[in-house]
Amino acid sequence: MDLQKQTAPAGSEFRASDAERDRIADILHDALAEGRLTADEHAERVDGVLRAKTVGELEVFIRDLPAAHRQGPSPAPYRPTAGAIPMDPDDNVVAIFGGAVRKGRRRAGRRIHAYAIFGSVEIDLTEALFDHQQVVIKSFAVFGSVDIRVPENVSLRGMGGGVLGSFEVDTLDSGEPEAPVVYVDGWAVLGSVEARPKRGKFVADILDRVQRKVDKSLRKHLDH
Repeated sequence: MDLQKQTAPAGSEFRASDAERDRIADILHDALAEGRLTADEHAERVDGVLRAKTVGELEVFIRDLPAAHRQGPSPAPYRPTAGAIPMDPDDNVVAIFGGAVRKGRRRAGRRIHAYAIFGSVEIDLTEALFDHQQVVIKSFAVFGSVDIRVPENVSLRGMGGGVLGSFEVDTLDSGEPEAPVVYVDGWAVLGSVEARPKRGKFVADILDRVQRKVDKSLRKHLDH
């Protein structure tokens, strides 16, 4: 076969990656939440996404949705990157017939476990230092409550549910591609898990990190 005579495939003919499938699945998830798709339509399209082999086949499932044509940064995915989050927690916050609080200027671990059993847990990340872009807070509220607050310039995603309880996470998209993404997972059993941004609170070091990256690239260019 003469490779020099081959023409490069069009973008739509490239093989689809797992990340591209996840992006399409997230758009379909949003469309279901917005009422643009019925549950049956959503299930049918997600099944097609899993079977699709090329980028062009994937795009078919969202071409009638506004999100597919929006300009600007891509929204944060609804699931952490595979392998990015350790299985063991960096911090355990436990409240049994009492209360437990994590707040103030402290480093946010990649995985935080919160257990509220006939008690209350408060996790306030509005002044936290984010060394990692993805943070998972696994929350279990049994006849108790877990209350989570984040800066308003991070992305926030919910992945859990409630059993005779309330599991409420305010979906939030940051306009900064460098912004941390906080994923709240777990269960509320006859209790409540709530996560939302705290207005007026920002991760101050997002722009600092962007500037450091620009300065590093500039220095590398000047050195050459």
